[in-house]
Amino acid sequence: MTCQGTVATFGTVICRMRARVLRYGYRVHGPWQPAEGHRFNPAKLLIDPCARQIYGEFKDNPLLHAGHNEPDYRDNAAIAPKCVVVVDHYDWEDDAPPRTPWGSTIIYEAHVKGLTYLHPEIPVEIRGTYKALGHPVMINYLKQLGITALELLPVAQFASEPRLQRMGLSNYWGYNPVAMFALHPAYACSPETALDEFRDAIKALHKAGIEVILDIVLNHSAETGPRRPVILAAWDRQP
Repeated sequence: MTCQGTVATFGTVICRMRARVLRYGYRVHGPWQPAEGHRFNPAKLLIDPCARQIYGEFKDNPLLHAGHNEPDYRDNAAIAPKCVVVVDHYDWEDDAPPRTPWGSTIIYEAHVKGLTYLHPEIPVEIRGTYKALGHPVMINYLKQLGITALELLPVAQFASEPRLQRMGLSNYWGYNPVAMFALHPAYACSPETALDEFRDAIKALHKAGIEVILDIVLNHSAETGPRRPVILAAWDRQP
C-alpha cells in the first residue's frame, strides 16, 4: 500500500491498495496525563472510530489496557482487533424509505436475533441474522401485525462487559458499542458480507412499506472504567 497526504489536507490520506483485504489500526502519540483525561499509548493498537468493519474480538485481556497509574508499554498488535477497509459498492436501485406520516406510524421495536431466531418458518441457516429480517416470511409477519416501522435495537458492533466475559456470559442487548459505524458481525451469516446482508434487508423492508429506525448509542462506549480495554478513550478522553 502506498499513501500520500499533506498538512494542507487536514489529516486526509489517500492510499492505493494492492491487497484484496486490508486490516489496519492506529498508534496514537501524546501525553500520559490520566488526571487530564489523556491516556495516549502508542504501544496499543487502536481502532478507527469511523471503521466500517472490525476483525477480531474485544476480549478482557490486560494487553488491551493502556495502563492504569503508569502506561503499559507492552505491544498488543498481535491480539488487538483490527479495522478492515470496506469496498463500498452497492446497488440501492430505486430504494427510498416509505416516510409514513407520524400520525399514522406504528413502531415495532425488536432485536435482530430475538425477532428471527425462533421463527419456525425462517430457514435455520439464517435465523438470528440480518438476512432473516428481509426474508418474505418475516416481512409477511410484520405486515400482519399492522406495523409501519421496525425499530432495531443496536446493530453497531459491541463488546460484552469484562465481568460477563469472566463469568462465561455475553451481552445480549448491544448497548456497549465499540465501533459506531460497523455492524455487529454475530448477526451476519458471514462477517465479510454483513453490510450487504443488512442493506438487502433494509431494501426488502422498504419495498414492503416498512420504515427502519435504528437505536444508536452515542453517549458511551464499552469502556466501563479506567481498568478496561481501551477502544476510544485512548484517542482523547478529556473531562
